[in-house]
Amino acid sequence: MSLRVLSMVMGLLLLAVAGFAEFAAKPNVPPQQAPGGAAVRPSTPKRVLQGEKIVALMCVHCHRDPSIKTLAGRPMPDLGTDLGNLYSANITRDPVYGIGKWTDQQVVTLMRTGTGRDGRLHLGMPRFAYLSDEDAASLVAFLRSDNPLTRATALPTPPQELSPLAKSLMGTALQPTPLVKHLAEAPPASQPVALGRYLAIGRYQCYFCHSQSIGTNNEAQPELSKGFMGGGEKMLDDDLKVRVSRNLTMDPETGLGKWTEAQFGKAVKFGMAPGGILHAPMPKFSTLTDDEVHALWTYLKTVPKIKNATPEDGAGSPK
Repeated sequence: MSLRVLSMVMGLLLLAVAGFAEFAAKPNVPPQQAPGGAAVRPSTPKRVLQGEKIVALMCVHCHRDPSIKTLAGRPMPDLGTDLGNLYSANITRDPVYGIGKWTDQQVVTLMRTGTGRDGRLHLGMPRFAYLSDEDAASLVAFLRSDNPLTRATALPTPPQELSPLAKSLMGTALQPTPLVKHLAEAPPASQPVALGRYLAIGRYQCYFCHSQSIGTNNEAQPELSKGFMGGGEKMLDDDLKVRVSRNLTMDPETGLGKWTEAQFGKAVKFGMAPGGILHAPMPKFSTLTDDEVHALWTYLKTVPKIKNATPEDGAGSPK
């Protein structure tokens, strides 16, 4: 299998930037239920703002239609064509073509398991299995808000034009993510290790791309993923160029061991690393607070070091 095909297959399965691409896979998969049937927390102005922050970082790239500027979905040529011609889904408030008639629990269940309200598996949907109840409620609150991005847009998601390879995968290895125990709320900034772990595993899922391979990640126990945070996953950028994820462990030669916290913050927020500019598919987490940057840095210092030279975008290891 070519590098391009392998990268696309792995990226379609789990890559966070792949979005809510919809596929009619295994219609006999029973609908998943929210843990214990717990009600999603109600919308508040604070939750809408928090949801807007998360959506801007994790959803807008794939779901924003640039011509109408709503989350109506778009073609995904940056995913390549090995798996067919793919489209991200309409997640506006439209009751017919969007999620306007979905219940809050159905939206949260899709976020956590990749399973839609009809029981179908959404293959391109990143599974936020460890998303806290508070963050899940915030995402729902924003998607229900009257923000221009969520404006009801009567635009159907085109049928996915799947390749034979994609159809074969749909009928074999692909399964919903099982429900796992998750936090009610993110840990406070006074507990930076706990908060950093949550951000890296639950909200922003740094480990998905920054471990050895998306295909060998352990969703139920992320820290048991092969090469956890050691980088090396090969992905494609918007121009279909291969990019290699960086080693985020504190190995002094091949990781972040010689970086400062300030350098890390500049890289993660603005894409400016000591060795050069970071490129897609690495997002710019520009809305992270100083507390969140500190928490991520503090948590990464606790992750076992891995020696794995993976210069980001050819920039070389920091000196």
